[in-house]
Order: sequence, then C-alpha cells, then structure tokens
Amino acid sequence: MIEILKQVGIDAGLLVSGLFGAILLMSKTSSNNLKTTFLSLIGGAASANYLTPLVLDMLNVKAPNANFAVAFLLGFLGLKGVELASEKMFGKSTVIKRKK
Repeated sequence: MIEILKQVGIDAGLLVSGLFGAILLMSKTSSNNLKTTFLSLIGGAASANYLTPLVLDMLNVKAPNANFAVAFLLGFLGLKGVELASEKMFGKSTVIKRKK
C-alpha cells in the first residue's frame, strides 16, 4: 500500500503530519460548515505532502526529522502556507481586484 502511495507522489508520514496540523486548525476555528471543514483538512494534508520537500530545500534545512515538523506547520497554515511558499519562490504578485 505504501509503495502505491509513493508511486502517486504521496508520503504517508508527511500526509498524516499535515492532516494533524489541519485538524488542529479546524478545532481552533470550529467551523460548522462540513464542506469547509472537509476541504480544509484535505487542503492542509495535500499542501503538507507536496510542499514540505520544497520548503525544506528553500530553507536549506538539513535536520533529519524536521520534515514532519514542517509538514505539520504547513498543514496548520493551509492556504496561507501555500501563499507564503509561492511568494518565497516567485516573489509577491500583485492582485487585481475586481470592481463591484
């Protein structure tokens, strides 16, 4: 099972660490909307899984067990963590606001 997950780019340890971070965030915000809660959990786990190796490289982290801590933080940060990582990689982008 683990090999199948690895073949599709999923690291079970990073995924679970990110999921725990997302659960902590959702317990903090206590959203009553099931859809928002579900998507936040999935988004936190996915961002942790796919962004942790990139963030470790960007920050030049060499500690052997730091990957799980970073994955937990990325899961907790969710979309904000994705924004921070993309700003670090690509610089701040200007957002065009639509007129109402």
